[in-house]
Amino acid sequence: MKDLTIIVPVYNVEKYIRACLESIFQQGLAENRFEIIIVNDGTQDRSMEMIDDIIQQHQNIRIINQDNQGLSVARNNGISAAEGKYILMPDSDDLLIENSLPVLLDKAIATHTDLLVADFLRMSDEEIDNKQVFPQKELEMREKTGEQLFLEDLNPYECYVWRTLYRKDFLINNSLEFVPGIYIQDVPFTHECYIKAEKCIRANWLMNIYRRGHESATFKFNMKKAKDFCIAITKTWELTHDNGLSPRVRHKLEEDVYISFSKMISIVVRDFEKKAERNEIVDFLKQLAPDIHFRNGAKQKSISFMFKHIPHLYIQMRHIYASCFEDVLRPIIRLRRPFQK
Repeated sequence: MKDLTIIVPVYNVEKYIRACLESIFQQGLAENRFEIIIVNDGTQDRSMEMIDDIIQQHQNIRIINQDNQGLSVARNNGISAAEGKYILMPDSDDLLIENSLPVLLDKAIATHTDLLVADFLRMSDEEIDNKQVFPQKELEMREKTGEQLFLEDLNPYECYVWRTLYRKDFLINNSLEFVPGIYIQDVPFTHECYIKAEKCIRANWLMNIYRRGHESATFKFNMKKAKDFCIAITKTWELTHDNGLSPRVRHKLEEDVYISFSKMISIVVRDFEKKAERNEIVDFLKQLAPDIHFRNGAKQKSISFMFKHIPHLYIQMRHIYASCFEDVLRPIIRLRRPFQK
C-alpha cells in the first residue's frame, strides 16, 4: 500500500494541468510512497497531450478515462481506485507549494488522523508567474476532534476539498462520497466529513495555491447550476436529521445551511430575470427539502415562514429589493462615501 494517492480530475484545463502535475513532483516525496490517479473526465481540449511526457517519465501515474460526468464522479472513481492510506484531491488548475506536503503526510500517518486540514494562498495567474518563492508559515499543528474542527474551523464559504488530507479508510467506512453530477459538491461532502470525523489535525501550514480570477470569465449561473445548488443545500440540510448531533453542532449546521440558502437566493434574484424561472427554483428546493426551516433570530424565522407559505411572493420581494437596492441605491451610496467625513 502507498502512503498517499493524489487524485487529479482533468477537464479542459490545458493551460494549467502541466503546472499542477509539476508541483506534485516538487514535493520531495519518494515516488514509491505515492501514486497519482489522473481522471480524464472526457476532456475536449489538449489537456492530456500537455502532460503526456510527464506521464511517460513516471511509473507512479495511473489514468482513468471516462465520459464527461463531472468533478464529483471523477473524484468518486479516483477514491474507489486509490491504493494510498491518505487521499489528496487538488484541483487541476491549482498548485501545491514546493515541499509543503511531506511534513503533513508524515504527521497524518503517525497520528492515524481522519482529516488533516492545511492553509492555502489565493493568487492570480500573474502573481503566480511573478513569484519565485512562496512565503511559508511557521509550522503549527493542533489535534482536534471532528466536532472541534467543525465548530472552530469550517468556514461555510470555503468548503475546499483540496486543502485536506483524507484517510481513505475513514471515507470508505463512513460511505463518504460526492453527490454525482452537481455543482458545489464540496459543501455537503465537507460538512459530512467534519461531522463524522473523530481524530483531526488543523495545520497552520501553507499547502495549496488557489488560482483566482480565471474562472469568472466563463462562469454563468444557469438553471442547471441553480438546481445543483438546491441539491447541495438539501444534502447538507439532511445532516441535521442525525439525532446524535450535539446542540452546538446542530446550531452551526443550521446556520451554514442558512448561509448557503441566502447565497443561492441572492444569485437567483440577480441572475434570473424571468419570474417563472425564479419560481421554478424555489419550488424545486421546496420539493427536495420540504422540512427546511431557519429559527435563529427574527430575520431567519420570518424568511423561513415566507419560504414555507408564500415562496413565490418571497422570491419576488427579494428580486424587487435586489433590483432597487443593488442596481440603484448601492451605486449612489458608494458615490457619496468619498465625500463623507
